Amino acid sequence: MTHNVFVFGTLKRGQPNFYLLEDAGNGLAVYLADGVTEEKFPVVIASSCNIPFMLPVAGKGQNVVGEIYKVDDSMLNRLDILERKAEILDRREINVVSNGCTITCWCYHLVNHKKELQELPTIDNYDTNGSHGLPYIPNSLETCDNFSDVQIPK
Repeated sequence: MTHNVFVFGTLKRGQPNFYLLEDAGNGLAVYLADGVTEEKFPVVIASSCNIPFMLPVAGKGQNVVGEIYKVDDSMLNRLDILERKAEILDRREINVVSNGCTITCWCYHLVNHKKELQELPTIDNYDTNGSHGLPYIPNSLETCDNFSDVQIPK
């Protein structure tokens, strides 16, 4: 089975975790198109590891620019391992517009986030080397063990 996935952060081409989508050993990932979220969402850079997080607050923030990939079950499972390892992200369906068409895609959102994160500056098109001055720390979802600065404890 295949799935559409929208990536907006470190999994985009040219970003630190893109290698996961390129590695055929993880499964199939086919770039379909660039896209932009149909609804606005806040994307903030947070945690001591400078991770870009999409907050599940539709209607706030900006329409987010990213890439749409068609992935198989194996690749989706590998992305889940990366994105859900720390149990701070959840995979949800959102609508993404590309070339005048609306495509339903899986996208990862920060769950149980602290309300203060909604006060941070939002970005619409993430780049680790962007003008925000907060480069991503590689392997941070796998090595950072304290996300208390972004998430409400369970």
